[in-house]
Amino acid sequence: AGFLVRLFMIQHDCSHGAFFPSRRANDWVGRAIGVLTLTPFDFWRHTHRHHHAHSGNLDRPRIGGIDTLTVEEFCALPRKERLRYRLYRHPFVLFALGPAYIFLLDNRLPVGFMRAGWMPWLSTMATNAAILVLVATMMWLVGIGPFLLVQLPITLLAGTIGVWLFYVQHQFEDTFWEHDPDWTFQESALHGSSHYDLPGILRWFTANIGVHHVHHLCTRIPFYRLPDVLRDHPELRGIGRLTLWQSLASVRLTLWDEEKRRLVSFREANA
Repeated sequence: AGFLVRLFMIQHDCSHGAFFPSRRANDWVGRAIGVLTLTPFDFWRHTHRHHHAHSGNLDRPRIGGIDTLTVEEFCALPRKERLRYRLYRHPFVLFALGPAYIFLLDNRLPVGFMRAGWMPWLSTMATNAAILVLVATMMWLVGIGPFLLVQLPITLLAGTIGVWLFYVQHQFEDTFWEHDPDWTFQESALHGSSHYDLPGILRWFTANIGVHHVHHLCTRIPFYRLPDVLRDHPELRGIGRLTLWQSLASVRLTLWDEEKRRLVSFREANA
C-alpha cells in the first residue's frame, strides 16, 4: 500500500509535467501508473489542475477537493441537506467508504464531465480496459480468491492514505479561504496548503507531498527537489506546519467560519 501511494505521487508529478523533462514521458508514465492506481491520468489531471487554479476560492466550483461549506452556507441548507453534509464529513465516510467509492467506482466513469467532450471518456475508458486486462491476467495466474484477498486490502488502504493526505493538506484550522476579489494564487498556495512535517520513512512513501505549500506555489518542482527548497529557504518551514499528531485534530474541523477566518467544528458552529 505504501509503494502504491508513492506510485500515485509519481503519477501526480507527471500530471504537472514535473517528473521528466519530456512531456511525452510524463504523459505515458502517468497513464501507465494510472492503471495500477485505478486513476484515469488525463481526466484526473484536468480536475487536479482546476483544484490548483482555484483552491481556497469561495466563489469557484470546488472541483478536485474535499467539499467544505461555510457556516453561513451550512445554516442556510434544509435540514435534510445538513444531515447529508454531516454524514459526508464523518471520518468513517471520508476515510473508509469514500476511498473505496472513489477508486473502485467513481473513477470508472467521468462523473460530472459527461458532456465535456471526448477526453474524459477516452482517458477513463482506456484506463478501465487496461485495468480489466491486468486484473483478468492476475486472476488467471494466481486465482480469483488469492488475488482479491491480496489486492483489495492494498488498494483500500492506499486509497485511505491518499484521501487522508489530500484532506490534511488543505483542511487545517488556520488554512486560507477567501472570496474572489481578495483571493490571490500566492496567498492561497502558501497559507491554504499545509507543511505536513512527517517522519522520514513516511516522507519517502508519500514522496514529500507534505511540503504541499511549496508544491502549490510552484508545481513544476519535482517531489525529489522539495526538501531542497526548505533547505535553501528555511523561512518556509514554519508556514502551515503540522506534525503527524497535530494533524489528527483536524478531523473535527468541518466548516469555514468567515468571521473567525478559520475552520471550525459543528459544535463550534452551533455555539
